[in-house]
Amino acid sequence: MTDDRQPFVPDSFEVPRALHADGFRLEPLDAGHNARDHAAWSGSIAHIRAIPGFDGGGGWPPPEGMSAEANLADLVRHARDFAERRAFTYSVVEDTDGGPAEVIGCLYLHPDRERPRRVRVSSWVRADRAHLDAPLYRAVRAWLRADWPFDDDRVDYAAR
Repeated sequence: MTDDRQPFVPDSFEVPRALHADGFRLEPLDAGHNARDHAAWSGSIAHIRAIPGFDGGGGWPPPEGMSAEANLADLVRHARDFAERRAFTYSVVEDTDGGPAEVIGCLYLHPDRERPRRVRVSSWVRADRAHLDAPLYRAVRAWLRADWPFDDDRVDYAAR
């Protein structure tokens, strides 16, 4: 939750809807991603739990997984937070020419609960796309510097 005196992003800021990088793109996570998102993370739980930013606990992803219905509720909450500008979650999808793209990961931008002026960023990719973890990290760092209103020294994003 952001500090009531300071919104997470300024009201005048136009939140980016996408990032296109080599081999993948980001798009706002929503209920339409449910089946693809659920398959992506539930098949890579151990891998995700070892990624910097997820390796310190926090309980996600749950080792026992979760139902598609529970995942859908999670995605609806993320989409609501995005619409209300409280936090921003993006699906990392393969950059393809047609049809629904396969979800290969996720990116989260959240205000830090204990330090409202800080920005917590975390991302994961499926085990079979592990080679994209560092390129995703580099693309997101550059995107945050270029297109977001966060000073680099306010961003906490575990290095790759």
